Amino acid sequence: MNSEANARRIAMVESCFGTSGQSLNEPGRVLVGEGVLTKMCRKKPKPRQFFLFNDILVYGNIVLNKKKYNKQHIIPLEEVQLSSLEDDGPFRNGWLIKTPIKSFAVYAATATEKAEWMAHINKCVTDLLRKSGKKAAEKHAAVWVPDSETQVCMHCKKTQFTLINRRHHCRKCGKVVCGPCSSKKVILTHQSNKPLRVCLTCHDEISSSQSQTGNSTPVNSSLGDPATDSHNEDMKETANDSSGEDDSDEDTDDPSIHSPPATTEEKLPWLSFSFPLCNT
Repeated sequence: MNSEANARRIAMVESCFGTSGQSLNEPGRVLVGEGVLTKMCRKKPKPRQFFLFNDILVYGNIVLNKKKYNKQHIIPLEEVQLSSLEDDGPFRNGWLIKTPIKSFAVYAATATEKAEWMAHINKCVTDLLRKSGKKAAEKHAAVWVPDSETQVCMHCKKTQFTLINRRHHCRKCGKVVCGPCSSKKVILTHQSNKPLRVCLTCHDEISSSQSQTGNSTPVNSSLGDPATDSHNEDMKETANDSSGEDDSDEDTDDPSIHSPPATTEEKLPWLSFSFPLCNT
């Protein structure tokens, strides 16, 4: 691809994020493609603008289509692993984007678009790993179960979620659990160097594994009384933990942006790759 044209396109992406985004202009970096995908967030599916470069995947909230985005997220592609999802009711043409720090599901408008995205991302990942000589990541963060998937704790099967009994997510398995069933914290080294909230089952499994292997990774159980501490603690973790940092319930400000249709094979208005797959 023409280097000047590539530089202009990268500069345009930077300008769309404005001061809220990081600089994307790096030597050797190429913008491969861009488009809107529906990201499964904690509370509900939401449209997000994605930009695929040859070494990173960037996405953000859509404020004004093709003009302004915010809450920029940058994922190094060498850490990425994809897994295709089976169609499930209204959720079609989806796949998982898994990394050691954060994993989530996205959905394309059509099966063709899904195939294009997955092929281009996998090609970029393969090329990066081959050039660097690095091995693919073996551990990945759990995909969070959406809040709407359950009305009761997935651990004790008893506690019903209300305004008082809030939902929490285990950072190890991704299940939705109540405060008492997620009162323990452990260090998951591939996700963070700080203790993260986990369910009691995962806590016991990690503790047992550490005892058998002699691993000295500390287990922190300092959440205190879950009835009083869970709200502030979970808000703090959501703000600091990348697994939920963009899952606010704020909708896009642009009324012309909607989630791509999931059932109709048609022209791909949401997808634009800058050059054929063989040239990436």
